[in-house]
Amino acid sequence: MLELDADSFEELVSAELDELPDEMLDGLDNVVFVVEDRPEDGSLDLLGLYDGVAVTERGQYGFGEMPDRIILYREPLLALCHDLDELRDEIHITLVHEIAHFYGIDDARLHELGWA
Repeated sequence: MLELDADSFEELVSAELDELPDEMLDGLDNVVFVVEDRPEDGSLDLLGLYDGVAVTERGQYGFGEMPDRIILYREPLLALCHDLDELRDEIHITLVHEIAHFYGIDDARLHELGWA
């Protein structure tokens, strides 16, 4: 398992966010990116999570709504990777996967596209 402290991991996540195309990020509205050590169940099976309502499923959405969250789980990602390059790739893939859920793209379609 790769070892990386929380601050260094968050720096990698920020760097990977900066690498994503503007077209992917420009449509994100009221979304925060969060890093947590593990999912609530303590497992290492989940790399990330979109916690919110996809754009395609929203009715009225306005001022005062709590932000949707895109969560990356540090320990499962570290457990999966053997070096920093592999970690960067997995963070990138996980970000794209969870952002896709914001846009209403489900896991089946992500599998077809090679992102799941």
